[in-house]
Amino acid sequence: MMLNNRLLSTSQQLDIVLQRLCHQVIETNLHLENLAIVGLQPRGIYFANELVRCLKLLKPSAVFDYGKLDISFYRDDFKQNKGIIPDATHINFTIENKHVIVVDDVFYTGRTVRAALDALMDFGRPAFVQLLVLVNRKYHHHLPIKPDYTGIEVDTIVSQKVKVEWLNEGGAANQIWIYDEVKHNTTA
Repeated sequence: MMLNNRLLSTSQQLDIVLQRLCHQVIETNLHLENLAIVGLQPRGIYFANELVRCLKLLKPSAVFDYGKLDISFYRDDFKQNKGIIPDATHINFTIENKHVIVVDDVFYTGRTVRAALDALMDFGRPAFVQLLVLVNRKYHHHLPIKPDYTGIEVDTIVSQKVKVEWLNEGGAANQIWIYDEVKHNTTA
């Protein structure tokens, strides 16, 4: 099996999307004081880091909470997936009565977000929770969950994978790729 890939978003396009999403967050949460941004481990935190950096550039005096949430033990497939290695959760604040924005890089079936909602309740009862994703893979949602903020929507098929690369996290550049699995016929 070989993977063919194609570039979905360049670094420049990704910067524009990030700026737009930050402006939308500011528009919805004007002062940001009661805001908590929670990045989902493992890949959502890279995007959340970029989002927080951008928000601080746009509103340097704004104060808001930022945390990282591991949902491994809340997943509905935890017992079947023996390869899961939990990441650390870093939430040193209560989310009680906060406006929480859960951040993930790619939204696919909705199961990760469902697990995140369960895990968040261990940290208090938020005033409301919103979902911000960089890429929404339409038509594959298994649960009635949809993002409140979406960077890019993409039509994909089940065999395709979407990967976001970040320069700060070892990628060649800030970019988004779609990988197509191609099976080669080995008979001559």
